[in-house]
Amino acid sequence: MQLKRIRKKNIRIFINYFLGPLLFIWVSYSIYNQVKAQPNLDDSWQKIRRSLTSSLAWNLVLVFVLMVVNWGIETVKWQLCIRKVQKISFTKAFKAILSGVSFSVSTPNRVGEYLGRILYMDDGNRMKAISLTITGSMSQLIITLTMGLAGLTMLAGRIEASGLISSFWLDMILYGTMLAVLALTVFYFRLSWFARWVERWPGSRRYAWLFRTLEGFNATLLLQLLSLSALRFFVFIMQYYLLFRLFGVEVAWGQAWWAVSVSFLVMAVIPTIALFTDLSLRGEVSLKLLGLFSNNHLGITGALVCIWFINLIIPALTGSLLILGVKKLFVNKNGSSATAQDSRPDEAH
Repeated sequence: MQLKRIRKKNIRIFINYFLGPLLFIWVSYSIYNQVKAQPNLDDSWQKIRRSLTSSLAWNLVLVFVLMVVNWGIETVKWQLCIRKVQKISFTKAFKAILSGVSFSVSTPNRVGEYLGRILYMDDGNRMKAISLTITGSMSQLIITLTMGLAGLTMLAGRIEASGLISSFWLDMILYGTMLAVLALTVFYFRLSWFARWVERWPGSRRYAWLFRTLEGFNATLLLQLLSLSALRFFVFIMQYYLLFRLFGVEVAWGQAWWAVSVSFLVMAVIPTIALFTDLSLRGEVSLKLLGLFSNNHLGITGALVCIWFINLIIPALTGSLLILGVKKLFVNKNGSSATAQDSRPDEAH
């Protein structure tokens, strides 16, 4: 057992401190070469500089506003998910969401967000909150895969004609995504059945209480979560489109929608670490897809960097400051407090 833990630790160190940064450098160099080889690069750079001092500069302000809207919608989603276990105020939930972002930037596919969020839950509710939070993430994944599937269908002809991928592999991805959406959707609307099924497993009774909270998800609540996830997706696309306009990327609304949707699909299935490989890989994928409509690689890259900084880095930095103010109450096996105080900011009961 000890040897197994050491092996897992070594693998994690290898991925985080060697493979991740190496992949980041390689993909970033690839993006640099594509931008450098862009025709009329100087003209594109001058157009970006002019747009930053024109009326289009308001697009950047709107993107910042939509960032707050985005995380506000996610806050409402999380409140709906955990309300059967614990009711908390919007302010406290918003802090939990930002704290989760600060944890997520250094973990594969941002799974660390769960740890940041449960810091704001009461003792006894933290483990229950994880399964509830996963349900909210599942609703977002269903929307991402569905829109990505629609985007692949709409752009299939262009993608195949460009030689980005062969027709065989394009069909494989299309059918694979279709099956994934179908399976995930069926599972999503059968969560209560799954929770009862788990309780029947031999030896699962000691963990059944973790899944029992899923029985509170009825069809109405699940549809509400999907609707909010779809609204978040629209906000994401709007941010991209506003920045494309700002940086002189000449793409129509529909073209931006489908290209970005497919890039979200690709990033959803590729394990990445947000702080390192997420930006570079997203840039590489987006350059290929948006390159079907525009050769302004500099503008595309500039928009992606802005999105990454505004939607992820700023909330992560804010969340890390909020975490400093959270004092957890640790309880030992005898039930006595192991710390002097328990700070529960903005608690609403």
